[in-house]
Amino acid sequence: MSNVLHIPSYLSAEHLGPWETFLVQIDRVEPHLAAELRPLVPILTRPMRALIVNVPIRLDNGEMAHFEGYRVQHNLSRGPGKGGIRFHPRVTLSEVMALSAWMTVKNAVVNVPFGGAKGGVRVDPKGLSPAELERLTRRYTSEIHILLGQDKDIPAPDINTNEQVMAWVMDTYSMNEGRTAMGVVTGKPVSLGGSLGRRDATGRGVFVSTAEAARRLGLEIAGARVAIQGFGNVGDAAARCFADAGARVVALQDDSGSIANPGGFDVRAVKAWRLEHGMLAGAPGAESISADDFWATDADILVAAALENQITAANARQIRARLITEGANGPTTPEADLILQDRGITVIPDVLANSGGVTVSYFEWVQDISAFFWSEEEINARLERIMREAFSAVWEAARQKGISLRTAAFVLGCERVLTAHKLRGLYP
Repeated sequence: MSNVLHIPSYLSAEHLGPWETFLVQIDRVEPHLAAELRPLVPILTRPMRALIVNVPIRLDNGEMAHFEGYRVQHNLSRGPGKGGIRFHPRVTLSEVMALSAWMTVKNAVVNVPFGGAKGGVRVDPKGLSPAELERLTRRYTSEIHILLGQDKDIPAPDINTNEQVMAWVMDTYSMNEGRTAMGVVTGKPVSLGGSLGRRDATGRGVFVSTAEAARRLGLEIAGARVAIQGFGNVGDAAARCFADAGARVVALQDDSGSIANPGGFDVRAVKAWRLEHGMLAGAPGAESISADDFWATDADILVAAALENQITAANARQIRARLITEGANGPTTPEADLILQDRGITVIPDVLANSGGVTVSYFEWVQDISAFFWSEEEINARLERIMREAFSAVWEAARQKGISLRTAAFVLGCERVLTAHKLRGLYP
């Protein structure tokens, strides 16, 4: 592949937002798709449906506040929409559109019967009381209710949302429907139809995909040095999996700062410190470092599990890891992607690496519909099997076509989506 970043003529080269990043990815993939599917590519470059809603709530002090919310359904050719809801002060329509599109590809890569969707509210939830957060969640759910349903669109947790938020979403939808509808969301508390193993599923999938890549690259996980950006649900679960497998987590970064320990952290102790003190600095065995030093950490594996656009042209040349795993959605810009390829660094793309969450969400959805629940051991075994099969298919496609893992994953996912669209045809 050329090391020159090709920007489609209809995009601005000055700034690529999340949606523009997705369009560049599709533009790169198109030449590798089956010839009979290429005329259908415009289906992927437009979201099927986008809803923008006003979310007014009464604050605890009696004043009214307004927040902007979104729910985007990118493509439903392979099944109902599936994708999380995030509460974040920088949520934009471009971001939610891109996230919904990546969900379309991701669901197809692991071959679960869902289309792509995503939602979000532009809000800093840390500034809301628990009662205000509940009112925000319930009002937002009511506003997007027309799109939701266990056979239409099934939300899940994402950044700054959790099991409790999903319980409020499910209850609000159920009250409006006049019946209990557990299957309308995933990532719920186990006592409300949630699945065992769901909380750690994304991080566990990150570990499984990394282990599969490491094996093929001749890199032993036991003793490997791992740097993890993002120490929320995904980064924490991944860190525990790596540590339990004998790897050394030597650097961590979140929105509070960056820390390092060449000998490796006790990641559970660091998590306990973070929960108690609200920051990584000062954790047992931690040396505070700069953000630049984090990217230059002497590590074998780098896990990017924070937000999109974290690995850029500005820091991609500093990275010393042999293997990068994208635990977040869209953490690598297109320009940085080419730099990493030129440097021979293997990148496991987000649509493959972080698909463990939606895979176990699929398990939860199936369990809710059938009212029959599996053990955590069964969940983890099924998750690992699906992740390994998906990784093998992507790796083999990359090897046969001489393309990157990202391009191979997009080829596999996009061809499945476009084939479904072609078979269904157009109505009316």
